Amino acid sequence: MEKKTNSGAFFKNDKGDNPNRPDYRGTYTDANGIDHWASAWVKKDKNGNSYLSFTTQVKEAKPEPKEESVKPNSGNIDFRNSNSLAEAFNSDSELPF
Repeated sequence: MEKKTNSGAFFKNDKGDNPNRPDYRGTYTDANGIDHWASAWVKKDKNGNSYLSFTTQVKEAKPEPKEESVKPNSGNIDFRNSNSLAEAFNSDSELPF
């Protein structure tokens, strides 16, 4: 599918066993070239006429996982460092139990 500004496409969605899932899913690119996810539901108005209700969300890159740092003397053992386990058991610090 060719990517055009201010356009997109919807495709029939497999709702599986969840009736709340969108009837259609798709993507579009706005006037600024930003890509969005789009979801649409077929609904009926008070007169019984069908219409589409939709939502959009900016496609964002998944953030890189942050490496959790272990603070010195926090009581935590950093097993990423092969010496940490040996240091923990060879120290004269009090055990927490």
